[in-house]
Amino acid sequence: MSQAEAHDRWREARRRKVTAPQGNLALIDTRWGESDAEAALAGQPGTVTATRLRRKDLITGLEQEGVRLWDADSPAIRAFTGIDTYAYDPAWVLPARFTEVSESRQLPFEHLRDEGRTRDLVVPGDIHVTIAGADYTLSAFDDDGTLLLVFGDPTNGTETYATGRFLFVPREPGSDRVTLDFNRAFVPPCGFSDHFNCPMPPRQNRIAVPVEAGEKLPIFSKENDPR
Repeated sequence: MSQAEAHDRWREARRRKVTAPQGNLALIDTRWGESDAEAALAGQPGTVTATRLRRKDLITGLEQEGVRLWDADSPAIRAFTGIDTYAYDPAWVLPARFTEVSESRQLPFEHLRDEGRTRDLVVPGDIHVTIAGADYTLSAFDDDGTLLLVFGDPTNGTETYATGRFLFVPREPGSDRVTLDFNRAFVPPCGFSDHFNCPMPPRQNRIAVPVEAGEKLPIFSKENDPR
């Protein structure tokens, strides 16, 4: 399979993921302060499901419970026609080096809907990479055992999602070598539903040159655009 064919398969997998019954486009509500998922379904159509979640309240420091509602037939899913994406470019597949830290390290990440406050996320090491002749030390946090890089670049707000994009960084056991394939940079969940609260790129993850690879923005039919 060629790299371009593998990229097409990745794009199709992304489409299936965001349109799934509990995919990014299905999230219609996040209710903090509620904990009864069954009660939250009262009055909802049969296409809606509920899940529970927890977070730490940034003001009180207390654990806070919430409920999310997902609609497999949401207006966003019905209007969705695809994700605009750059053409595959092998020049944006970059070798990098990952250096672990000796203990779990937490770094502050500002989140989109936290009014400037930050949440500490575990960043288990540093990613060293050279992009367009400039050396970067990037911070990717641990997302259920996988490194997730939240990065920004000059395309944000014009060609790509305004607050930045995400990129998973696979690691090989026993090796400090990693690959940053920016062709698989993707729109964060908050680019599909206003009910997500996504982390934003810290200063060290802002790349000075346009990263013209990966996903740009979701596309919706004009007559049914839910935004």
